[in-house]
Amino acid sequence: MDVIGGLRRRASEILFVAAALGLVVGAALRWAGLPGPGDVAWAAVTVIVLIPAAWWVLDGLLHRRFGSDVIALLALAGTLAVGEPLAGAVIAVMITGGRLLEERAGRRARRDLGALLSMAPRVAHRHGADGLETVAVDRVRPGDRLLVRPGEVVPVDGQVEQGPAVLDESTLTGEPVPVEHAEGDGVRSGAVNSGSPFGLRATTDSRSSTYSGIVRLAREAAAENSPFVRLADRYAAFFLPATLVLAGAAWWVARDPVRAVAVLVVATPCPLILAAPIAFVSGLSRCARRGVVVKGGSALERLAEARVLLFDKTGTITAGHPVLSEVATAPGRTAQDVLGAAASLDQVSPHVLATAIVRAARDRGLRLAAPSGVTEEPGKGARGAVSGREVSVGKADWAGEGDPAWVERMRARAAARGMITVFVGVDGRLAGVLLLRDTVRPDAARTFRLLRRAGIERTVMVTGDRPAVAGPIAELVGADAVHAGQTPEGKVEIARAETDRAATVMVGDGVNDAPALAAAGVGVALGARGATAASETADVVITVDRLERLAETLAIARRTRSIARQSALLGMGLSLAAMLAAAFGYLAPAVGALLQEGIDLAAILGALRALGPGRDRAPRLHGDEAELVRRLDDEHRALRPRIDGLPDLAEKIAGPDLGTRDAALATVEGLLRDIADHERRDEDQLYPAVARALGGSDPTGVMSRGHTEIADLTRRIGLLAAELRDRPDSAGTAADLRATIQELHAVLRLHFAQEEENYFVLADEPTSTAR
Repeated sequence: MDVIGGLRRRASEILFVAAALGLVVGAALRWAGLPGPGDVAWAAVTVIVLIPAAWWVLDGLLHRRFGSDVIALLALAGTLAVGEPLAGAVIAVMITGGRLLEERAGRRARRDLGALLSMAPRVAHRHGADGLETVAVDRVRPGDRLLVRPGEVVPVDGQVEQGPAVLDESTLTGEPVPVEHAEGDGVRSGAVNSGSPFGLRATTDSRSSTYSGIVRLAREAAAENSPFVRLADRYAAFFLPATLVLAGAAWWVARDPVRAVAVLVVATPCPLILAAPIAFVSGLSRCARRGVVVKGGSALERLAEARVLLFDKTGTITAGHPVLSEVATAPGRTAQDVLGAAASLDQVSPHVLATAIVRAARDRGLRLAAPSGVTEEPGKGARGAVSGREVSVGKADWAGEGDPAWVERMRARAAARGMITVFVGVDGRLAGVLLLRDTVRPDAARTFRLLRRAGIERTVMVTGDRPAVAGPIAELVGADAVHAGQTPEGKVEIARAETDRAATVMVGDGVNDAPALAAAGVGVALGARGATAASETADVVITVDRLERLAETLAIARRTRSIARQSALLGMGLSLAAMLAAAFGYLAPAVGALLQEGIDLAAILGALRALGPGRDRAPRLHGDEAELVRRLDDEHRALRPRIDGLPDLAEKIAGPDLGTRDAALATVEGLLRDIADHERRDEDQLYPAVARALGGSDPTGVMSRGHTEIADLTRRIGLLAAELRDRPDSAGTAADLRATIQELHAVLRLHFAQEEENYFVLADEPTSTAR
């Protein structure tokens, strides 16, 4: 059976090889002076291909497709009827070759739900009469008492018992931060336990659970997509009737069936059969070179037609994981001390926020001490000894005592900016608060501008996150509409509604996006972090962590479709000219078959243009210049946390404590020296490379003007700092210095963001990282 299955899968290859071999054998026999056997070999090839060609036409009719294969079938039969075996053999090779190319280019990937199914919970730990037992998840019934261990997937929907439960619900909502659920709270299957073991009272069985519903939605949505209609068949709606009318007229006027066969031979729609598949194969190849896997020519053509973009927030527009954004300190504390203490303690914590805090401390070059006696209480925080001090990290009432008004101000600041608060206490007193958020990708805004330029008319954010968090990010990228707080079911309904109005493309990266990716016209998954359910369900998978590849892929798809049309129309035009010549008796069937090969070659060469970048190629930096960009980007990452600390330093400089003021001034001056060195490297090395890539007159002039402004503010800060040291009691000088530092903070943040958005994204991914 495996052998038979393998032969079926390779039927097109076998037919093409047989046809080509028969054509060569027939030519060799005639060359050897054996015209009879040679003609028999050619006729045999024609018959061999005629049988599957008849099936292709019948299958098309059964599926209500009446297209280009009909002309090929008539041409094959006609060459046999009028005794033109060479023409039949040539047509057989063209048809089977085109069929092989089409299958390789347009074979549509199945909506594989393997990732969804593999991530589905298989077993549950149930409390029974004999204690805790492990049972298959389909044996769980409503009312059963379960235990969910750390790292396990919640097997069924239920209510928390013996909590709290700290769950990673990103697969369901897209929210990257674990959510705490108190006893009695309802939780959904598919979430992952990020905390300690907790008890769960089942409220559904496995078939009725949330995760099973997601799998079912993905299946149903995938089944709704209509089959791909070949570009060739659409053109054949015009070409086929014209061919039959011309062939019939030639036969009727000349009373010669050979003329009709000659018309059919040169009308054999190989330019249609070949041009579109080759163009789409070339487009697929170009996408692959840019780190984008497109699952077939059908997906590429549908992507070219997209007018509406639906997109998730978390992991798509944002990085998908929390990052430390700001450190606010209590009086008498420094940001380095607060972050260092918290990161030292969090080194032994598996919590996702702890990972972000430790990473932030290491990015800032802080030396971390080894903690001891660490205890962690899920839902509250961690506590332990660091360098002889008791350090607590977590909620405000857990971390220590402090000014309630200050705590509320920090919470309000975090809420206004869509951030998460992690309070830090030292020896029982609040020392500061760490503000974390899911940062927007630096190439997000630029990508959306490129998408608009490529033909996207409407952009819609569809996310499970809160409106207060989703709204500002949607505004940043210029979204036309925002649907926040959406479940997977809600995302599917929105995708269906938008698809009913226009061709859509949906972009996401999580399990919760999989059904919507299947429901949209084209699903695009950001799969740089590994194989996910979204990657398996999507038509397009971006394998590098660069959102701008989406805009590139859309541009490639539109250009590929245009080239396919141009090549097909070129071939049709030449074929029509040859058909007229054949109808008037100037082309015999065999000569027409050879001429048709030349027409095919012209169509193929035209289609191969899709391999190239086109005149609208985006500028790129390669080699050493790309490596330079990556080094400067690393410098940005190191400088940004220090820049974010400028407002806090400005407040300390304006404060009454002279010792704190002097330390803050020294920190600011050290930062300014490092920024000056970085900006000098930008001006001397980066900007000339960018100017060569972008072309035009002074393309980096605006950014150089930013450097001038930064240098001027740095000079003013130096003068004010010197004046403040000479007159420490000058409140006016301290206020001016604070305002100037705050102004520099705003300018630097804007300047860094512009460089990252416009210049750093020009660097190609290093070859070694391509996946």
